[in-house]
Amino acid sequence: MVRVSNNLVGLLNFITFVLSIPILGAGIWLSHHGTSECERFLDKPVIALGVFLMVVSLAGLIGACCRVSWLLWLYLLVMFLLIVLLFCFTIFAFVVTNKGAGEALSGRGYKEYKLGDYSNWLQKRVNSTKNWNKIRSCLKDSKVCNSLIDDGLTTNVDEFYQKHLSSVQSGCCKPSDDCNFSFVNATNWTPTTNSSYTNPDCKLWNNDQNTLCFDCQSCKAGLLDNLKHDWKKVAVVNIVMLIFLIIVYSVGCCAFRNNREDNYYWKGRP
Repeated sequence: MVRVSNNLVGLLNFITFVLSIPILGAGIWLSHHGTSECERFLDKPVIALGVFLMVVSLAGLIGACCRVSWLLWLYLLVMFLLIVLLFCFTIFAFVVTNKGAGEALSGRGYKEYKLGDYSNWLQKRVNSTKNWNKIRSCLKDSKVCNSLIDDGLTTNVDEFYQKHLSSVQSGCCKPSDDCNFSFVNATNWTPTTNSSYTNPDCKLWNNDQNTLCFDCQSCKAGLLDNLKHDWKKVAVVNIVMLIFLIIVYSVGCCAFRNNREDNYYWKGRP
């Protein structure tokens, strides 16, 4: 006795199973062909996600279509835990990204960022030497400062000050304005007699294109500001995912009830 809910759960999990194959393949490819620490950092999470989706979707597919009640029960348990975890992460994302914003500067097209303005939890993550070494490697690999380097020889100081820089570019690719360094080009600044070193980042600035301000507190703050906006977008997506998962979970519960009724029906037949 095949029910609509069983067919629907089976279809959704078949689609999920098919999607898990390229995800798993991408993780395996990254583990063997990753050319940078940033790329290799992603391989294990991607493989884990692919395996998780494959196992869960198989459990739901077999449980719904073959009327294997214990597999469907296990599938519903995992779905319930996933809904709870996703709900908690969404709340957590809103809480930790609630603090912090860039400081607008007079006569500047960009903002500057201070690490102390952001949540303590995020500050601890980027202040960890192990974490920051990986993040810095990713920032360099992404060539976040390349557009400034390319424009550096043709841009004068007035044009540069009117540029709309991203939070990461503002924090990592130039010294802070309060350093009062002299502009040579977009990524080359020299100290003057009026330069100030009250900001510790001023001592960390280096004109080497591989160093710049990647070790500065402003770079970490710029990254957190970018992360803050990304996490808020992710939180909105999570809300949509939560609604979808709750619907799938509800349909799965109907399929589980159908399995039990069918089992009782076949057992009760002479």
